[in-house]
Order: sequence, then C-alpha cells, then structure tokens
Amino acid sequence: MTPLKTESAWRGISDCRHCGIRDMVLFADLNEHDFSRIHTPIDDLEYAQGNALYAEAGPAQAIFTLRSGMVKLVRSTLDGRPRIVRVLRAGDVIGLEALAGACYDSDAVALTPVTVCRIPIHLIRKLASHSPRLHGQLMSKWQRALKDADDWLADMNFGTARQRVGNLVLKMRNPNNHDLSLLFSREDMGAMLDLKLETVSREISRLVREGVIKQLDKQGRIYRVIQPECLTAV
Repeated sequence: MTPLKTESAWRGISDCRHCGIRDMVLFADLNEHDFSRIHTPIDDLEYAQGNALYAEAGPAQAIFTLRSGMVKLVRSTLDGRPRIVRVLRAGDVIGLEALAGACYDSDAVALTPVTVCRIPIHLIRKLASHSPRLHGQLMSKWQRALKDADDWLADMNFGTARQRVGNLVLKMRNPNNHDLSLLFSREDMGAMLDLKLETVSREISRLVREGVIKQLDKQGRIYRVIQPECLTAV
C-alpha cells in the first residue's frame, strides 16, 4: 500500500471534483455544497498486485472506490480453502458492508496493481445524512453489488467446467470493448470457479484451439472473444 504522496496521507489529497472517473464512482452527483461538508481527508492510494486492502473479519473503518485495476473478494470455505466470490473493476465500490456492520465480510486483494480512494466510514455516514444525492448513490451501488453477487454465484458455480470458464470470459469482457476479455491467473480462476488449476488451463486451451477466443499476450491474460455464443455451449 503506497499513498501517492506519503507525507500527505490523511490530509485530503484526493481531488474528487476533477476525478477522471467521477461519473462512475460514489461522489458522481455531489455538488459544491456537498463538497464543503468534506473536512475529513480522503486518500488516493496505490496497491501492488497481491496486496490486501483489508481482511475478512477486520474492523470496517472505510470504504474504497476503485479507480483502476481489479480487486478480488475472497472468503474462506468451511474446510479452509480460499474462494473468490467476486471480481471488482474500475467504478466499483469495495467494502460497502462497512455501512451495516463492524467487520468486513471478505478479504479484498489486488488482482492487478490498483488505485483506489479510501473514504472513512464516518464521513460517508455524515454526507449521506445531509445529501439525498449521495444516499441515492449508496443505495444504487448497494443494489448493484447485491445483483452482481447473485449473478456471480449463478454463473460461476453451475454447469460444466467449459460453461463456468466460458461464463467467466464473458464476465471479464472490457465494458468499452466486448471483443476483449481480461483474465487473471489460472489459480485465481480455479478458486473462483471451484475447479482445479489444470482443469481451467485445459478449458482455456480448448477454447483457443477451437477458435472461440484468441490469446493476445504471452502471459495468457488478454483474449479476443471471437465466438461469444460458443462460450456457454455444453
């Protein structure tokens, strides 16, 4: 975890008015009067791949808006295995459960290098109580998070191995270019799909061999989706 300016940590280094993805994130609808209420600092932070933003059952003191990169939410199964329950991308809010409880529900770990805004929970509560716009944004984000969680559960935990992998490829398509899908390590994919690493690798290779997707990088992270209709075929 590296603040953009270490000496400025917790001094309000974020410039929410001029955020490059402001129309996607939590403060999209705030006006100048709303911003005048912000006295507690909001931090711009960077996390390296593999670093944790927070831990499951840890004290919920802030929520995070994801400005770039991807974050995985991980929970432990009853037998102690890590299970990825969702992947979050730019514009998503991380840790919304902090508004309703004292602890986080999962580990939040950077899948790629990420940049986030960390917003103290007491600031969110204060703003929401005075700003119907922010309250509406919170409810909208919460509803979207619940729907996304249901969709991930439905799409990633049922069907054949091929269908699970295919659904993940579809889920991870670039919102601005559905021809491209950005994946991650086979180990992480297996933890999300409840499949062995070898099974995931085999199914990805089969999709490439059949011309359904095309690998665009050496690491096997970026793929062009050529036949999306074939990704969920039995």
